[in-house]
Amino acid sequence: MFKSRGDSNIVYKCTVRLLEDTEILECEFHPSYKGKYLLEHVCQQLNLTETDYFGLRYVDSAGQRHWLHMAKLILKQVKDASPILFSFRVKFYPPNPLLLKEDVTRFQIYLQLKRDLLHGRLYCTSNEAAMLGALIIQIELGDYDPNIHVGNYVTEMRLLLRQTDAIEARIQELHREPVEGTPCGTGGVKGLSTQEAERTFLKIACQLDTYGVDPHPVKDHRGNQLYLGINHGGILTFQGSRKTHHFKWSEVHKINFEGRMFIVHLNYPEKKHTVGFKCPSGAACRHVWCCAIEQMLFFTLPSSSDACVYSGGGLFSWGTKFKYVGRTEREILERDGLLAPRDHQEDGASGGGKRKASSVPATPSTPMTGDFGYSSLPRSTHSAPLEESGVNGVPEGEVCDGGCLLSGAAVDIALACCDKPSAACPEYGARDPFEHSSTESAATHGTHATHVTHASHGSHAEDWSRPALQPPPRPFSLFRAFVPSFLFVWLSLALTAVLLFETDWPLLRPLKRKPEIITLRHHYYTPLKEYLKRKVVELF
Repeated sequence: MFKSRGDSNIVYKCTVRLLEDTEILECEFHPSYKGKYLLEHVCQQLNLTETDYFGLRYVDSAGQRHWLHMAKLILKQVKDASPILFSFRVKFYPPNPLLLKEDVTRFQIYLQLKRDLLHGRLYCTSNEAAMLGALIIQIELGDYDPNIHVGNYVTEMRLLLRQTDAIEARIQELHREPVEGTPCGTGGVKGLSTQEAERTFLKIACQLDTYGVDPHPVKDHRGNQLYLGINHGGILTFQGSRKTHHFKWSEVHKINFEGRMFIVHLNYPEKKHTVGFKCPSGAACRHVWCCAIEQMLFFTLPSSSDACVYSGGGLFSWGTKFKYVGRTEREILERDGLLAPRDHQEDGASGGGKRKASSVPATPSTPMTGDFGYSSLPRSTHSAPLEESGVNGVPEGEVCDGGCLLSGAAVDIALACCDKPSAACPEYGARDPFEHSSTESAATHGTHATHVTHASHGSHAEDWSRPALQPPPRPFSLFRAFVPSFLFVWLSLALTAVLLFETDWPLLRPLKRKPEIITLRHHYYTPLKEYLKRKVVELF
C-alpha cells in the first residue's frame, strides 16, 4: 500500500457494503484523502444529509473491527487490507429516531435495526419479535392479500435469528389482522401505510434494552462470560439474554483501560466504585474503549469544541490516543431546532470541557444508590487525577498543596518539618510548597539527613534551622536536563535499530516484513550504515 513520492496520481479502489446486503458501492480515493471524504461520498450516493449518525467499519488483518476515523488518512488505517472493504453502518443510534428530520435517514435506521434483529443483536421477547416481524412484512409486502400471500410466505423471508414455526404463524396472524383502532381491528398491522409501519417499528425497537447495542464479549472478575453493550443510555452488561447491569452516563465518572482490562469508574453516594471487564485481547480492549469514549462524548458533550485528546491512561496503554471528531447530539438537535441554543456565556464560565488534557473523559455525576455486586479494582493512580485519588492520605476533594505529588518516608519528614515554615525555616517561607517538599526529600538522602530526621521528632530543631545545614538550591539548567535525555533517546533508537536490522530473532521477523520497516531500512538505515563505515575507514 506504499507509494513513492512521485506517484501523486495513484488511486485506490475500495468496496462499501450498504445496509442491504445486496447493495454495494465501488469507490475510489487518493492517498491524501481522509475518512471524512469517503463517508460523505457514500452518504451523498444515498441522499443522506443527516450524516452524523453513520460510520464506516472495517476489519484489519488480525480480524479486529474498527470504525474508520474521520480525521485520519484512509490509507494509513487500512494499509494491511487487500482488498479494501468497508461496511456502512449506523454508528450512533439516536435515542428517539422519530425526531429525525429526513425520511431517508429513518429508513437507514430501520434497515440497521432490521439487520440487528436478524443477527440477534436486537433481543426481544417472542411477542415483540412477532410484532416487529409483522411490521417488516407490512413494510415490504404491503397489506395482506389472500390471492397473493398464500401458504407459509413468511418462511421465505429471513426476519429473525431464531425463526420458529410458532413465531412465523404469529407473524402471519398479525399481518392478516387489521390495525387496532380500525373497524373490527384486533391489534394487527393490516391497514398501516409503509411510513406508519416503519415509524411503529422504530418506536418499538428504540424502547428495547438492546437498542443500539453492539455486544462485545468480556469476562467479569469471577471469569463469567458477559457481553458489554454501549449506547446512548450508557454501558450495559448482559449474561446470555438477560441484562444484568446498566451504568448510565451520568453515573460514569471516567473510562480507561490497562492491557486487556476495560475499566469503568463510577460515582455513588459518598464513595467511588470501579468495575473492570477482561477483553479477549489488547486490541479488542482498545476497540471497546474507543467505542465507549466516542459514544459517551457524542451523547453527553454540549459541543464538540469541548472535546480534547484522550488517552487510555493505563501503564500498559501508553501511546493510545483518541480525538473526537464531528458534531455532538446536542449540536445536531440545536441545528434542527429541537433544542434551544445553549447560553455560551454560562458554558464558558463552567469550563468543564476546556481542560488542556485529560486521560479520560468525565461527566457530571448523578449518584444512584445500590451496589452492583462487583469487587472494586484498585484505582489507577497514574490515570486518576490526584485530587480524586486520595494520595498520601489527602482526602478526595481537598486541594493538593504539592506535597501529595510525592510519596514515602522522605515526604512525611519534609511535611512534618514544614508545618510552620515561617518559624522553622524562615529563609524558605516564601517558596513554592512543591519545591520546598522536593528539596527536603532530597536532603534526607544527603549529609544532613540525621538533623532533618531529628527535627521531625521535635528534638534538635535548632540544628535543622541553621542556614549552614541547608544546601543552597541547585539552579535549573536546561543544558543538564536536555542533553542526557537527548542522548538516552538516540542511543535507545540506535540500539533498537541494530537489534531489528542486524539480528535474526524469530520474534522480530514479522515486524521486518512490514512495508514501513522495509522502506525505513532501504532509504535510511542502509545509507547511514554505509556512510558511517566509510568515515570509520577514513579515520583508521
